[in-house]
Amino acid sequence: MPIPETDSADDKDQPLRADIRLLGRLLGDTVREQEGEAVFAVVERIRQASVRFDRESAREDALPAVAPADEASRAELAQLLNKLPRETMLSVVRAFSYFLHLANIAEDQHHIRRRRAHELQGSPAREGSLEHSLARVVAAGVPLARLREFFTVAQVSPVLTAHPTEVSRKSILQAQHEIARLLDGRDRMQLTAGERADNERSLRRAVLTLWRTRMLRPSRLAVVDEINNGISHYESTFFSELPRLYGELEELLARSFPGEDWDLPPFLRIGSWIGGDRDGNPFVTADILRSALRLQSAAVFDFYLHEVHALGGELSLSQLLVPVSPALAELAERSPDHSPHRADEPYRRALTGIYARLAATARALDQHASERVPLGAAPPYADSADFLADLGTIAASLREHGAALLADGRLRRLRRAVQVFGFHLAPLDLRQNSDVHERCVAELLASAGRLPTPDAYSRLGEEERIALLAAEIASPRPLYSPLLAGVELSRATADELAIFFAARELRARYGAAALPNVIISKTDGASDLLEVALLLKEAGLLVAGETPSLAMNIIPLFETIDDLRRSAAVMAQLFALPVWRALIASRDDEQEVMLGYSDSNKDGGFLTSGWELYKAEVALTETCARHGVRLRLFHGRGGSVGRGGGPSYQAILAQPDGAVSGQIRITEQGEVIASKYAHPEVGRRNLEILAAATLEATLLAREQETDPAPLRAVMETLSQHAYRAYRGLVYETPGFDRYFRESTPISEIAELNIGSRPASRKPSQRIEDLRAIPWVFSWSQCRLMIPGWYGFGSAVEAFLAGHPDGLATLRRMYRSWPFFRSLLSNMDMVLAKTDIGIASRYAELVTDLELRDAVFARIAGEHARTRRHLLAIEETDCLLADNPSLRRSIRNRFPYMDPLNHLQIELLRRHREHAGEIDERARRGIHMTINGIAAGLRNSG
Repeated sequence: MPIPETDSADDKDQPLRADIRLLGRLLGDTVREQEGEAVFAVVERIRQASVRFDRESAREDALPAVAPADEASRAELAQLLNKLPRETMLSVVRAFSYFLHLANIAEDQHHIRRRRAHELQGSPAREGSLEHSLARVVAAGVPLARLREFFTVAQVSPVLTAHPTEVSRKSILQAQHEIARLLDGRDRMQLTAGERADNERSLRRAVLTLWRTRMLRPSRLAVVDEINNGISHYESTFFSELPRLYGELEELLARSFPGEDWDLPPFLRIGSWIGGDRDGNPFVTADILRSALRLQSAAVFDFYLHEVHALGGELSLSQLLVPVSPALAELAERSPDHSPHRADEPYRRALTGIYARLAATARALDQHASERVPLGAAPPYADSADFLADLGTIAASLREHGAALLADGRLRRLRRAVQVFGFHLAPLDLRQNSDVHERCVAELLASAGRLPTPDAYSRLGEEERIALLAAEIASPRPLYSPLLAGVELSRATADELAIFFAARELRARYGAAALPNVIISKTDGASDLLEVALLLKEAGLLVAGETPSLAMNIIPLFETIDDLRRSAAVMAQLFALPVWRALIASRDDEQEVMLGYSDSNKDGGFLTSGWELYKAEVALTETCARHGVRLRLFHGRGGSVGRGGGPSYQAILAQPDGAVSGQIRITEQGEVIASKYAHPEVGRRNLEILAAATLEATLLAREQETDPAPLRAVMETLSQHAYRAYRGLVYETPGFDRYFRESTPISEIAELNIGSRPASRKPSQRIEDLRAIPWVFSWSQCRLMIPGWYGFGSAVEAFLAGHPDGLATLRRMYRSWPFFRSLLSNMDMVLAKTDIGIASRYAELVTDLELRDAVFARIAGEHARTRRHLLAIEETDCLLADNPSLRRSIRNRFPYMDPLNHLQIELLRRHREHAGEIDERARRGIHMTINGIAAGLRNSG
């Protein structure tokens, strides 16, 4: 299955093309050997027909409708695909899906190759690297004190979340990792002919393993499975690459500021929601929360024990040849290792003692047994700070006696890991919907006699609720005690309280950093935050009194368009409450606010969502500054542009002035987690980008319009027009929900065993109740990507109608305003992946012909307007003109994605025509096409 010939690539891309050809050839050989010559011949005919169709359709310049010249190739392709026997069809789906997975591996390796080539050639530091960002900071004359202040307050945290768009099984990912490792070996080393042949045989074995490994899960993932999947990225990437990145940054700082000592605080950490996110997921319970922390802790102890054991093998220094510090000597004396063979090796004896204490700690915290039995008994560590102190004793002794080089290797990285990961691995957030908190608080107030019934609370106005809640928070009296006779809570309320009581227990066991945050989904008023404060008080995590203290951050999540518009007013109302201001003071005057990209997009469309998020950030920044509170924004972004995705570096630099201020958290969701962090070097690069962008956004003045007010007025006008267009289609068109469910594989996606939570928040067919993730994922599968562009064309057209010089204004906005440029750049990428011709075939699945024709005509017309106006503003004649490598990548994928889309349509039709008769093979085929198309798009959910 060779890569199709397209526009000639630069010489630097030839190794990529060679790798893809190699992997395609090995996959083709595997299909021939395992499925037979006849199946291989079918795959090749389909591939060749698809390549011809792709070339003839001239996608970059095609109009929304399918051109007549394309019909012959399309008909040939459809004829080949539609008459396939079921089993052959499944083999074809697997072949094209795996080719797309292999192409992804080759592209990731090529990014690594190009980065190494730049470094070997001594090229200037690239944009997005810490070296480039630090050079800009130095060139701008930022004072050293200001730079040190940045690192003192900085917090940069990608947060892993469990969402159902990661469609690859862990077994598949492991086989892919092996292929990546073997490709890397071919690239980095000069192999002999025999070594190269061995490498190719190993690649053949890995491809065969991939082919013979089941692509789909037989049952839905449990939350514990999601927790383990998340932990696997620490084992593959974060344990090794985070400490390495810190070391590189400290060395860069030392070179940039000679004579200065740099020991950075752990400002870059990986967070998690997996096992703490209860919103819409009834399977996350107090016991699951305990399991999440136990599994995380066990993983980090396994890593520490391995590293300490390895250090013992490395630090064989003899006291007969080099002196040691008194503190190190004392540490060695406390060790249970009394072997005469190591009597003169104090570092080894000290490490044996540390290993024994670590093993004892793992047993005490998690009943977790170490792989190697310690040499003797030792007391457990009280906390990770004690462990870090012992490692510091070893490092100090090495430095004092001429062995700093040894202190700066594995030991330095381990010390940094302990600072970052502690004994808990990752800070785990709790999240729940505000409606659930409201019901819980209402029942507690009624059970304590503060209200006659739970319903009485729902009838209170917002001001009345605030007054009642503020009084209860200030009171030391609890609302509920399990010892009170005759008071019994509902199961739902008891389960919610159990989460908070478990949080108090787990914080005492693993440390406060293990569970630092409570996030409130669907926040729309100040009472939502006060309700959580009251629940924390019930669990002993808020202490009332003259100087109240709050143990966890309470974080509102503003999601809908209306909620974003009210967000600053809600926070101002809270800061004006003495009880809340006192609680924030106990949290070092910091307030975190989370902004929802996904639901705001589903609510108001791409353009309005982006603009309302921007305005909310400006207003929240001003509000917090006015009240003397440091704001930290948490961006709830997904993988796709429709859910806030896109390049992280540009997204952070496009934030309003003052909105970053050294602190930023960003969700990493779905298939993007594996794409960004499964490979160690790719993972380190993505972490570096986040840190570099935060550094620049905080310390460097941005190039902004001298007077942005007129541009903001233009953006407001565009947003209003786009909002009307989007809402008019999605929420005001009769039957649109039916069109969506019939023209996309949403029902089949809901059946996939790719996540532990349901696709909808409520058991209904309403789009309002559907989660944003399957909403976006479904439109991606049928290649329409509506959440990433719909409404923009109508907005520009309406604006130009009233402004004769409007195009010049929009072009100036694009050139001078990073926010607007980032918005359009992301839309450009989405449109490049959109295929209106293929989408028209999905529309044929809609059984109501009048509805089908009316809705698709509107979508196709808006697509044409959007594309035309985008290219006019960017002053180019093709999409992705400024990113030719991505353009080639997408173009090269089309011939392998198109057959999957055609087969998915045919399988959907067959499956739905026989809805009463479950055909497992058809269902399996649909699910495999979903997997393959997601792999081809890469950021689809």
